[in-house]
Amino acid sequence: MKARYKYRIYPNHVQITKLNQLFGCCRYVWNQSLAHCNQLYANGQKKPTYVDLTKQFITQVKQELVWLKAVASTPLQQSLKDLDQAYKNFFDGCKGKRKGIKVKPPKFKSKKSRQSARFVGDNYKIGQDKIYLPKVGNIKIVWSRELPNKPTSLTIIKDSANRYFASFVVDINPEPLPKTNNSIGIDLGISTFATLSNGDKINAPKPLKQNLKKLAKFQRKFARTEKGSKRRERRRLRVAKLHAKIKDIRTDFLHKLSTDLVKKNDIIVLEDLNVSGMVKNRKLAKAISDLGWREFRTLTEAKCDKYGREFRVIDRWEATSQKCSNCGFKGGKKELNIREWTCLNCGAFHDRDLNAAINILEIVQPKTKVEIFEETVEENPVPPAEELRYQLSLFNEVAEGHSETIKRTRRKRQTGKPAFFSEVSTRSESFVQLSLFE
Repeated sequence: MKARYKYRIYPNHVQITKLNQLFGCCRYVWNQSLAHCNQLYANGQKKPTYVDLTKQFITQVKQELVWLKAVASTPLQQSLKDLDQAYKNFFDGCKGKRKGIKVKPPKFKSKKSRQSARFVGDNYKIGQDKIYLPKVGNIKIVWSRELPNKPTSLTIIKDSANRYFASFVVDINPEPLPKTNNSIGIDLGISTFATLSNGDKINAPKPLKQNLKKLAKFQRKFARTEKGSKRRERRRLRVAKLHAKIKDIRTDFLHKLSTDLVKKNDIIVLEDLNVSGMVKNRKLAKAISDLGWREFRTLTEAKCDKYGREFRVIDRWEATSQKCSNCGFKGGKKELNIREWTCLNCGAFHDRDLNAAINILEIVQPKTKVEIFEETVEENPVPPAEELRYQLSLFNEVAEGHSETIKRTRRKRQTGKPAFFSEVSTRSESFVQLSLFE
């Protein structure tokens, strides 16, 4: 299996200029090739192959544009390979050959967003505290952890906050952890990020909510600046750095939580949430995006594959919030503001999130009758004989002398016209016959 290892690099001013030139060349090759493919599609022709694009936009263009020769050729070729793969994913999604959400056709790249360039083969070298890139030089790198094997590719990344990273793709072997004989069901929520079936509740740091006022202040100042000015670039950088800080806090929390759950449990069960549809709700979109549900699922699934754990996902239409985890009775749909409820069948009192987490786990691992009986005995132990006699005597006393046990008779439905205040009652004890001769 493949894994990605990401490290921070610190190029100097000369290397930053060369890297920016490399990013620009990769972006130029991508945009020109994409425009050419779109023009052929408009004329009713087929998309050219990767070999044809390489000859036309790298080999021939280098004879006209000298500045393309100032950078390494491998990232330019990889840029065209990425374009070819993007088109393949798009066509496979249209034909139904690709699982998941249909991907959109490739778009043009902008110099204002994230930049990247990929090296493969022996075009780069790894040193003790530096990495060598052709036509760039030795760049300082901070090894936060060791590489398990020799990497197959290296991607240089520049984010919107002007930070530079080196991302390595490495082939690794699974590292099975010892069995713990524990299974966990996880219910994801907004107020509480995750409620576990064992009763634990985990709260998220919510970095966007904590920095929302500061972010709004920076964005207001950025919007008042003139386009193309140096002040606008400085304020844009402040906004980008704050967004990067928010992302790092969220990613750190999700990594630590997913690792802890994978190490402590053999089976992890999640619910298949329609996150892309839920964020369309304008009232909950910001809160859901601040939690990172999809990223948590991706990290947990990848770490389960790495450490030999079992990862299961149940259907999103399972009535986990409606069903009682004690007796299985479905009480119907409940509003989001109802956080606690009592089962109408067995009378068990439930926390909404905890009950859903238990139901999520039981769908994968249903309990046996013996386990249910043992839990019932633990919750409701058998009272001694004297206490039973005392309870029976109280029951008989209430049944004989109190009005709570008296059955009420049904009232007969009154038919006919309603009586006015001047009319007499029709009951037999109040009826009086009148005579005209008296």
